[in-house]
Amino acid sequence: MRVIDHIIHSKHTAFSFEILPPLKGNSIQKVYNVIDKLREFDPKYINITSHHSEYIYKTLSDGSYQRVNIRKRPGSVAIASAIQNKYGITAVPHIICKGFTKEETEYALIDLNFLGVYDLLLLRGDVKTLDVTKETNLYHEYATELQKQVNNFNKGIAIDGSTFEANETPFSYGMACYPEKHEEAPNMESDIYYAKMKQENGADYLVTQMFFDNEKYYLFVDRCRNAGITVPIIPGIKPIVFKNQLNVLPKVFRSDIPEVLANELRKCSNDDDAKTVGVEWCIEQCRELIAHGVPSLHFYSFMATDSVYKVAKNIY
Repeated sequence: MRVIDHIIHSKHTAFSFEILPPLKGNSIQKVYNVIDKLREFDPKYINITSHHSEYIYKTLSDGSYQRVNIRKRPGSVAIASAIQNKYGITAVPHIICKGFTKEETEYALIDLNFLGVYDLLLLRGDVKTLDVTKETNLYHEYATELQKQVNNFNKGIAIDGSTFEANETPFSYGMACYPEKHEEAPNMESDIYYAKMKQENGADYLVTQMFFDNEKYYLFVDRCRNAGITVPIIPGIKPIVFKNQLNVLPKVFRSDIPEVLANELRKCSNDDDAKTVGVEWCIEQCRELIAHGVPSLHFYSFMATDSVYKVAKNIY
């Protein structure tokens, strides 16, 4: 069953979460351990993040430097297939345009089709650690451009313009949205304009960047509906687990921390205290969202599996 079908037809607020591929050299069992812990809450789908290659500079014997391209984590294609085949749960690999060429994306789509993985999350990806000297014509600049490539692939059109027999099962996908505005957007109206473009070009649903203030989510959804955006807008939820996230999360993700929550975190003397506060806040946040009628809750579980478990135990 497709993600959009799970979202629309679930009798209760659907539960889903995101996992991070293990570091190179680590077993996939680490991924399975996370799934096994959260499986009791009947996850309707599991997202697998994707990470581009990174560059390091290696010192050579003559004192010069050599730039080396490294990949620290396995790709989401293989992990998505492993999860879907082992658990029978819909797997949703992230397909990103930053750090992956158009050709690499096409190969990923070919592999996913062969493996029977037909749900995707299309994202721009992090631009902060990329090599700015890369040939820009080889890469998509924005997620909406990546979206066009997937749409063409569904029609049987390759990136070089040649045609092939289209997939019997086309890819369906969700995309990102930002209740507190994308950091590069000039204003919220611009953000909503592009969110609507994603819908018009085929996105089945939108999933939000993490947020901690439900009122901002409600306001964002209202503005989207007034603009003609009708697809489900799934709340992205992240329980705070470290005391320093009071400052880190607003800086990295541009997510405001409500003063009531910030005040409680300032009182914490260590990370264990902060984790307790984070779970309590997240439980109440999710209960309110469920009462508000959201179709699904999507949890960002990286370094927060235990907290997500505690939250889910209280709300599902």
